[in-house]
Amino acid sequence: MLQGLDEVESIYIFADNEIIEYDGELAADTLVEFLYDVIEEPVEIIDNDRELKGFFNNDEVIKLVGYFKNEKSRHFIEYDDAAEEFHPFVKFFATFDPKIAKKLKLKLNEVDFYEPFMEEPDTIPGKPYTEDELVEYIEQHDRPTLRKLEPHSMYEIWEDDIDGEHIVAFAEEDDPDGFEFLEILKEVARENTYNPNLSIIWIDPDDFPLLVPYWEKTFRIDLASPQIGVVDVEDADSVWLEMDDQDDMPTADELEHWIEDVLSGKIDPDDDDEDEDDDDDEDDDDDDDDDDDDDDDDDDDDDDDDDDDDDDDDDDDDDDDDDDDDDDDDDDDDDDDDDDDDDDDDDDDDDDDDDDDDE
Repeated sequence: MLQGLDEVESIYIFADNEIIEYDGELAADTLVEFLYDVIEEPVEIIDNDRELKGFFNNDEVIKLVGYFKNEKSRHFIEYDDAAEEFHPFVKFFATFDPKIAKKLKLKLNEVDFYEPFMEEPDTIPGKPYTEDELVEYIEQHDRPTLRKLEPHSMYEIWEDDIDGEHIVAFAEEDDPDGFEFLEILKEVARENTYNPNLSIIWIDPDDFPLLVPYWEKTFRIDLASPQIGVVDVEDADSVWLEMDDQDDMPTADELEHWIEDVLSGKIDPDDDDEDEDDDDDEDDDDDDDDDDDDDDDDDDDDDDDDDDDDDDDDDDDDDDDDDDDDDDDDDDDDDDDDDDDDDDDDDDDDDDDDDDDDE
């Protein structure tokens, strides 16, 4: 196996002595677009106001910008080497123009770090920087408070969970309700940018049309309107904030309160598993009760059968006794009749003898 290739069925790109793993959607157009990003220079130079405007408009990704004397500056070379380590996932910009640097509020050899959707950057302390210092700082701050799920890095972002969970927000940026909800999300993220336990993934359904039916079925939500919930990354159990698309969007305070409940554990997707376990226990109890009732019914039926058998036996005994009594009575009557007949015969014989004597 080639050094650095440690995952089966993965795509690796070799560029300028760097091995870049592609961890995104396996679609031809997405992969081609990613390759175009790879062949670009790691650091984009800002030379004029138009390019500066484009820099500010690109607020969906992590980006850095530095001010250096020129391309041959030792400090710029360190900056460029650091950019190669994160290219093309983190955007690096630089300027050599003092006027542009002034508009960026940068001093010479200074670098600012921009978190996605944040209005103000953080200045990296300790200038001038070495490559290792820049790399270390970026690695410590590479999980933004609010980040967008991109097709070219969707699996990498999904694997970067916090305690096995993600706070996920669905909103279409081109939809009025989606845009309004996204602005509320940005406000909440800006107010909580220094909370290391908060990271919200924003998904624009328009970027993943083939996955929309899967998400709706798995999470049991309607993505025609904005949604936000907490998702267990292992079993996809989830809990979603109740929102009616016919009413106003939740305020930033309401959304922040819901997020606080998620972070504190008051709202937990694993609670669904406990409810299912309780339902299973209740079903088992009902089954046991049904079995007990069936057993009782069987016992009652057996008792009734035994009683019927006893009654039948008693009736048979009574009938036998009656038959015996009748037989005895008949025998007695027969005996009496025989005795009477014998007596009559004897009397007749005596009378005959008397007559003979008289003669």
